[in-house]
Amino acid sequence: MVPSQLLLQIVLLILIDIYIYTSVFRTTRRFNPFLRNFVRIGIWVISAAAITAVIWYAVSEPYYRSMSIRQWIITSVIIIYASKIFTIFFIFLDDIQINFRRFIRFLKKRSHTTIQGKPITRAEFFDKVALVSATVPFASMVTGILSGATDFRVVRKTVFLPNLPASFDGLRIGQISDIHAGSFFNKTGVQGGVEMLMREKADVIFFTGDLVNYQTDEVDDYINIFDKVKAPMGVFSTTGNHDYGNYRKWSDEGSKQKNFKDMLVAHRQMGYRLLMNENYLLTAGQDKIAIIGVENWGVGPAHRFPKYGRMRDACRGTEEVPVKLLLSHDPTHWDAEILPQFPQIDLTFAGHTHGFQMGIEVGNFRWSPSQYRYKQWAGLYKTGDQYLYVNRGFGCIGYPGRIGMPPELTIVELKRG
Repeated sequence: MVPSQLLLQIVLLILIDIYIYTSVFRTTRRFNPFLRNFVRIGIWVISAAAITAVIWYAVSEPYYRSMSIRQWIITSVIIIYASKIFTIFFIFLDDIQINFRRFIRFLKKRSHTTIQGKPITRAEFFDKVALVSATVPFASMVTGILSGATDFRVVRKTVFLPNLPASFDGLRIGQISDIHAGSFFNKTGVQGGVEMLMREKADVIFFTGDLVNYQTDEVDDYINIFDKVKAPMGVFSTTGNHDYGNYRKWSDEGSKQKNFKDMLVAHRQMGYRLLMNENYLLTAGQDKIAIIGVENWGVGPAHRFPKYGRMRDACRGTEEVPVKLLLSHDPTHWDAEILPQFPQIDLTFAGHTHGFQMGIEVGNFRWSPSQYRYKQWAGLYKTGDQYLYVNRGFGCIGYPGRIGMPPELTIVELKRG
């Protein structure tokens, strides 16, 4: 039996196809017979393939070996229908003007007068605007995959902390987040991002979770790239919601647990010190600051956004340390628990949102669909004396590209003041 939600999706896609086909039908009337049939049949072949893909995606078992195929298939469907929906907007505007002119002509005819001018035909409008408009989302999304996914940008911020010990004044912290190794397809581009981070010569580097999408062995082919992430004072990491294997089915609980143990091994192989609800005291001369790391803690359904983080355990032993830096993958943790319960945390590093991998950031103007889900979705935030930095992510999830929201390498400099 077809689930009602899936049936509704199929009906909606067919209605979109029918509406667009009425314009294609009229547009192709003057084509030669071979080209006319090729275009008309081709439209429905593509639609049938897309709808079949949607059905397969919904009812198939998402086992790991088919996950990359599933991602690329559903990405193709999204690109196709995003272009169609964009086209529909212009067709609809054309329909409005056509029907409006017909109504005026009807009124003029009843009054025995004529209206001057020739109405713009549906075919003309479709040729000049609708077909061209369809290429806009298509080109944007394809470009976002081919170049946007590895168009890394360095974002630099300075944070002033009044209790920062003199030995750490000017400390440069590098941050990467949300690697999502299972979405990579351009190994050279990934290596370029790591090299760009290394050129910044950070004193210490933080990785704030989501190494993979579904399963730890996604990162196997990239360990020899990410083990090049080095810093004089060390590389510290924590886990994100995708690192626990909650987004795929497992044959048994033992397999899932082994997957997570493999995750711990992967961090060690890359040379990262994984902080699992624990802390590390960074020392410079006689001065110390605390690096605190918690497992994923997020607001939302527990099976997708688990609350494994234990802040009290993680902070134990840091009471006398003047500055405390926290690695916590999900920025919702900040408002929900850190601000109200842990005022001693000076600066929190998070990721998770990816900035939706889509948005506009020009000067002081910032917009992304991510802002409708997350209060803190990208960049630096401050409440009272506490700071939060949300990294836009290194990799991708779902749509394997970025549009107007480049993958980010962060450099935060700490200053006294």
